[in-house]
Amino acid sequence: MFDKFGEFDSADEINETALNLRKEKDMESLKELAEENGINQDVAEAFMGGDIPYLCDDMSAAIGKIEIEAAKLDCAEIMNDWVEYIKAQCFEHSEMAKAVRKKNKKLTGCIAKLLQWSFKNQHDVSKEILKEAGVSAGRCTLGIPGIATAKRIIMKYYLEA
Repeated sequence: MFDKFGEFDSADEINETALNLRKEKDMESLKELAEENGINQDVAEAFMGGDIPYLCDDMSAAIGKIEIEAAKLDCAEIMNDWVEYIKAQCFEHSEMAKAVRKKNKKLTGCIAKLLQWSFKNQHDVSKEILKEAGVSAGRCTLGIPGIATAKRIIMKYYLEA
């Protein structure tokens, strides 16, 4: 992840590098830049051809970063729901898109905050539920945040310094 060009702090930084690569007519590096940042190759080609003025905007830079990070983490189930919520917030709020792109903000850090909450807020699952589920353990706890709590944790992680 971010092996060749490093991690960019903003869409502006990505676009500055992309403009320099276009000036040098280095399509191969431009494609690598796009791939490394989760930007579609068709967009890179359109940018190289001068059909569009920039490689990405705040939203596409943030979505690309989240998708690259999520693929590396092999997210599943509830974690995918959290990832989709983050992406939706990037579509709806430019300040969220800018915050997600920051170097000091990582999907691992956000999910870690959700996991920390989960461990601190575990509740016993009733014996009746365990019996109905066919679970023979003497005790079982569960601490997954509800959607409102998860949203609050996610927004706080990305938007607070």
